[in-house]
Amino acid sequence: MKVPAYITDIQEWQKSFQFSISIRVRFSETDAFGHLNNTNAFVYFEQARTDFYKSLGFMKKWTNEQDDSMVVVADMQCDYLQQIKFDEELKVQVKVHRLGRSSADLHYAAQNEKGILCLTGRGTIVQISKESGRSLAWNEEMREVLLTHTIET
Repeated sequence: MKVPAYITDIQEWQKSFQFSISIRVRFSETDAFGHLNNTNAFVYFEQARTDFYKSLGFMKKWTNEQDDSMVVVADMQCDYLQQIKFDEELKVQVKVHRLGRSSADLHYAAQNEKGILCLTGRGTIVQISKESGRSLAWNEEMREVLLTHTIET
């Protein structure tokens, strides 16, 4: 297996994830060959990321109309390592790899029921002002929470 450049030690990298969700591949998410359509990996990463935000207590703030902050995805990357088929159960994981002033570099992994790594990914999220669209620094409380989940590997 070719290891993507953003992963230095694949075993250590895989061990460092603390948050995961389970997703079963639906028929509508596959292509004519029965494989997971390539766009759905990003949907799975989004679901894991959103559930991760919820677990940290951030979604209420970002979805509150009176609050000026929200988070956006600045970039995303997915590497397809193994075929994924209809009805497979995937363990989709997300972690904070690096934390910036208003951004975070997130890493993703998806394993099938046999524990085989099928997808890896990375992406940058940025907290912005809803009004100005400019980056907005993490407040101290959010920064502390994110730092407890930051694992550079």
